[in-house]
Amino acid sequence: MFKQIYSLTRRLLALVEDVQKLKEEHKELREEVRRLADAVQQLKFDAQQDRSNAAHERENLLLRLENTLLRFERRLPPGQPDAAPKEQ
Repeated sequence: MFKQIYSLTRRLLALVEDVQKLKEEHKELREEVRRLADAVQQLKFDAQQDRSNAAHERENLLLRLENTLLRFERRLPPGQPDAAPKEQ
């Protein structure tokens, strides 16, 4: 009888320890998932910033190109009107 009680008590204590370990593991896993979610959010934000920066950079390059073309056009001598066609 005492042997059975002792055996059941040991099993109960082992189960209590297992539950505690599982609770700790669950807590650690939840923390890891939270950190991973934060990392994903940061990556999403960084990607969004990169896209925005690239768009601004393209816009700036286009404006610089347009300015360069306009300056170049101003440096060209004015065109001469075509002479009247010669009659043969």
